[in-house]
Amino acid sequence: MKKVLVLFGGNSSEHFVSCKSAKSIVEHIDRKLFFYEMAGISLNGEWYKFNDELDYLENGNWLEGRIFKIDNIIDYLRDFDVVFPITHGKFGEDGKLQGFFDLFDIRYVGSRTNGSVVGFDKSLSKLIFESLSIPQVPYVVVSEKYNVFNIIDKIDFPMIVKPCSGGSSIGISKVNNKKELNRAIKLALKYDDRVIVEKFIECRELECAVLGNRDFIISSPGEIKSSNEFYDYDAKYVSKSSTCIADVSSDVVDTIRNYCSRIFKYMGIKDYCRIDFFYDGYSIFVNEINTIPGFTTISMFPKLMENENISYTDLISILINNC
Repeated sequence: MKKVLVLFGGNSSEHFVSCKSAKSIVEHIDRKLFFYEMAGISLNGEWYKFNDELDYLENGNWLEGRIFKIDNIIDYLRDFDVVFPITHGKFGEDGKLQGFFDLFDIRYVGSRTNGSVVGFDKSLSKLIFESLSIPQVPYVVVSEKYNVFNIIDKIDFPMIVKPCSGGSSIGISKVNNKKELNRAIKLALKYDDRVIVEKFIECRELECAVLGNRDFIISSPGEIKSSNEFYDYDAKYVSKSSTCIADVSSDVVDTIRNYCSRIFKYMGIKDYCRIDFFYDGYSIFVNEINTIPGFTTISMFPKLMENENISYTDLISILINNC
């Protein structure tokens, strides 16, 4: 029986999204196959052991006397066969934690350091997409010393503004004029020191799940049905959105799967990821890749795998056993 550590939290704007994912995993892990423990990283970077305690994952309150601080992290990690990091966001998905694991030869679920770095930094991902000749919407990357007129010269309104690094649609805005653009860039700069500004297009947002390594499964494209204008944080975690297999032609499915295969192989992704696309009825554009996608029971990645006849519990088992 493998001894597994489910690791969650972290000093990230996606801390509580990570808690939601971890709660789903420990509620559905196959206890006949795996012995598991939970460890949480607090917002100030301290590590704590949880005695199968789910209250924190629900309400975000540290529970005195029911959790225990981990002082020697390396020795603690080495006591497990596999670490399952479900640490969305900075310091958990961006390659830093993965580099830490690699340095001390800790086995873990998910992409290694290089794949995590390029997957998390959207500006690096976009350079790789360009090298693979995969279409993208027009975009520019800006920093704190940006010139709004240079942006407007290159991209027409409306635009989407988002941090270069991050996920869960945190810090993302749609803008229609210069005033909104300035405000949105300042918001995004709160989450990263570089920002992507890209053309907003009327389109459908399609997503694919990829599972495996040398031999991998690429799901049929899924689509979110939401009343929100775009698939923002509220649509993902608050309001009611439904997930379904996208009603698109076989040519569109084949093209998206081809793009996913090339991205997965070329970027050095391991174990699993979700890759997002835009489809305007004529053209397909790659949007971004998520190397630790949302993992609640209603998140897109598990739902897409469910459509491939892989249950949520089996999905957890596959990821652990692939290590």
